[in-house]
Amino acid sequence: MSVASSISRLADFYSRHGLSATFRRAGLGLKRALFANRMVVFYCDLAAQNSNPLTIPSNLRIDRVKSHAELSPSDLQEITSFWNPKQARRNIRERFGKGASLWLIRSGDDLAGYGWTLRGNVIAPYYFPIGPGDVQFFDFYVVPKFRGRAMHWLLTVYILQTLAAEGAARAFADTHEWNQAQLSSFKMTPLRRLGMARTFEILGNKYVKWLDMEDPDFGQELPKRTEGVAENNDKKVRARGVA
Repeated sequence: MSVASSISRLADFYSRHGLSATFRRAGLGLKRALFANRMVVFYCDLAAQNSNPLTIPSNLRIDRVKSHAELSPSDLQEITSFWNPKQARRNIRERFGKGASLWLIRSGDDLAGYGWTLRGNVIAPYYFPIGPGDVQFFDFYVVPKFRGRAMHWLLTVYILQTLAAEGAARAFADTHEWNQAQLSSFKMTPLRRLGMARTFEILGNKYVKWLDMEDPDFGQELPKRTEGVAENNDKKVRARGVA
């Protein structure tokens, strides 16, 4: 996230919650950036999945939105209300423009959560090259009042099964090492831990430092993963080997 974007989000948070809450939020963000900025990366071989169809409770529904025109004004308003609305709307248009899908999970008439996927491309420079059949999972969110009800798990498994049926090859997801809720949820899905990585930027180039790699066979599919360069929007990511 850029400095300008971070400042914009913090200013929006201040306008909603006041000075004291903003100081606490800024302190937490700084602590995480300095001491807990590692990302845990997960992947799933979708072609190898042979699980039973997921049963969705009758009070829940999952919708897939593939374009900005398909997104209802009420859903757009609710999704962009969680943080800086101006930046959120800009991100939504950019993601749909790249072909991303937005998945909405509802409880009755209420939006309970959402998540994004993008096939064959990435929103920002990634940890390694993405193939045409690969899918990136990103920006999953569960509305606070629906947390603790396995919404994230249900949405993730449903998407994985849908993508497998569509012939996608692999799915990749990541989350911060401090996000215990998402870590626990991912561990209950077909997604498996690939490793932990840290990214940093030097002179406009983004670098990836792998701290561990748990799947020794993964490198056979990405033979240049310790030297590879992933490209997106004319930017490069250089991946360094496991320390």
